[in-house]
Amino acid sequence: PMTLQNYRDLSDYSNDMEAGFQFEFFCTNCDRTWQTEFKPYRLGQAARIFSQLLYFVRGAGSDVSDQARFASMGASDVGMRGARDKWLAKSMEQAETLYAECAQCRKAVCADCYNTSQGICVTCEARARGEIPAGQADGAVASCPNCQTPSSGGRFCAECGFDMASTHKSCPSCSAMMPRQARFCTDCGHSF
Repeated sequence: PMTLQNYRDLSDYSNDMEAGFQFEFFCTNCDRTWQTEFKPYRLGQAARIFSQLLYFVRGAGSDVSDQARFASMGASDVGMRGARDKWLAKSMEQAETLYAECAQCRKAVCADCYNTSQGICVTCEARARGEIPAGQADGAVASCPNCQTPSSGGRFCAECGFDMASTHKSCPSCSAMMPRQARFCTDCGHSF
């Protein structure tokens, strides 16, 4: 079985009512994505409720209250990693029905970007037909993704200066690094 690496973690790891796990899988060839359902982390939610209850019942600053609140949050944090890994494994099983691994480049691609008869992605298929030069780097395109000017080679677009070799881009809002195909920043939600 393949181990998919084409996902982003959208989980909320706080010990709060919004605590839970969710993953977004993406095709490494196009911009199609698939998100798992949100799996609430009940222990984290329960720890938050317990903590708030203790705060109101015992009052702020009570040694017993503070120790119990910290203990409940600590227990929640310990279980969080295992719960996340369990949900990721289940999500992987579902994603493996939606993505295939190219036999040549080993990238995970969606059904539209995969030639099932040859067992390769459309990029490797185009490379085999000579439509993409053999020396052109993976992820590089025949035309600029920014201005669609046909590329004559080189790292930068001759028309607009776009970095053709980049696989990631920086969010203009918070400077987080995102895959080039990302439509939103996973750190601040900025739309590209």
